Amino acid sequence: MSQITEAATAAPPLDFDGDRLREECGVFGIFGHPDAAAITALGLHALQHRGQEAAGIVSFDGRRFHSERRMGLVGDNFSRRDVIDRLPGMSAMGHVRYSTTGETILRNVQPLFAELDGGGFAVGHNGNLTNGLSLRRQLVHEGAIMQSTSDTEVILHLVARARKNRFIDRFVEGLRQLEGAYSFVALTNKKLIGARDPLGIRPLVIGKLDGAPILASETCALDIIGAKYVRDVENGEVIVFDDEGMHSHKPFPPMAPRPCIFEYIYFARPDSIVGGRPVYEVRKAMGAELAREAPAAADVVIPVPDSGVPAAIGYAQESGIAYELGIIRNHYVGRTFIEPTQQIRALGVRLKHSANRAVVAGKRIVLIDDSIVRGTTSTKIVQMMRDAGAKEVHFRISSPPITHPDYYGIDTPERDKLLAATHDLEGMRKFIGADSLAFLSVDGIYRAMGYEQRDPLRPQFTDHCFTGDYPTPLTDQSATEKHAPRQLSLLAEAS
Repeated sequence: MSQITEAATAAPPLDFDGDRLREECGVFGIFGHPDAAAITALGLHALQHRGQEAAGIVSFDGRRFHSERRMGLVGDNFSRRDVIDRLPGMSAMGHVRYSTTGETILRNVQPLFAELDGGGFAVGHNGNLTNGLSLRRQLVHEGAIMQSTSDTEVILHLVARARKNRFIDRFVEGLRQLEGAYSFVALTNKKLIGARDPLGIRPLVIGKLDGAPILASETCALDIIGAKYVRDVENGEVIVFDDEGMHSHKPFPPMAPRPCIFEYIYFARPDSIVGGRPVYEVRKAMGAELAREAPAAADVVIPVPDSGVPAAIGYAQESGIAYELGIIRNHYVGRTFIEPTQQIRALGVRLKHSANRAVVAGKRIVLIDDSIVRGTTSTKIVQMMRDAGAKEVHFRISSPPITHPDYYGIDTPERDKLLAATHDLEGMRKFIGADSLAFLSVDGIYRAMGYEQRDPLRPQFTDHCFTGDYPTPLTDQSATEKHAPRQLSLLAEAS
């Protein structure tokens, strides 16, 4: 019988710099390497930007599964030798998580594990199931006992109930019932499995280290361990690694891929390659398109660090305006601070960002950022520039206005909390206090990606936050519209 152990530390307080988009998670797995757990910890460290609230690793030593699931950062929990020593075996998989609903609690930390008829099954998930709540209700009604409030647990039950002989067929039968966005990495006593949804909304890549196959959310996780990039997992593909090698299954009808455009705009690390495109170069191209679409009479181009840096470089190069670091980020401030009073909370941006007065004072500046969500942080940054003596502040955003919430694993507010959904362009400009405001157009995003424009009949990317064009059914959202959930409120369902 498999042995599972858990360990936990105190959950971090909330991050008060909350006006940013956040990804839900990142996944990593390796099969057949003597340092599997240590390599997985390094891979998760490279994927830390995809989730900072919790991390977990499951390993298999040929007889038993072992698990360590912790609250907090990878480096704070998996850098000690004694922790890695509790994860023996030649195969391991891991997960970093950002929770989009409710508080982060240990039972929601992935990878999740279950003993099935054929042995142990551990799974980690990047994305969000848009019918996860409906499936959960059905499973509970039929007698399933849920141990977490995560939509990921649904796949454990679907696989367990599948009426197939081979495990891979049971896994595929479970996938067929899912809607939404997912990249799964799963580990059994004989296999490492990866699966990507039929549209390929969330990324997943294949690598190799010393002959051992790897699955990871981004190529930066391969780079940190010196692994070779092999290829992307294709949309709708299920990849299996076992002692006989790699096996590719394509159980879904062929569909044109629609990867999430926000991987390029914000989520992926700049040094990653997503869908064959270097993310850093794409972001520079977005900045150059923005300069062509929305020029400004200014003295300096200033990025909002760190997310606005590549686009600001592109804007400066295209416009011929000098690029300067007018905002300095304090990288030594953690994600949390003292339990704040309202007065301290109002100063939250300055904990991480400070004006470089020598660059800003007396200048007409162009601020470059990747997006505006609620607008509260943008307002503070504009005011910071004015306090530092900026003569004019022109705000330029290297993506279109976010007018619709996301249901595929990005933490976005309800629509009435999105600034662009409740204000026109002039209203947004007044709200943030800038002298001018402009966004990159939807077609401009596509030009930066190498297309002439967005194909309205067959969009090349998942871009619903800008267009309202959701590529999959929103079963749970339709069923619970009156409650206006932030995402799939599984915590509310379980309470």
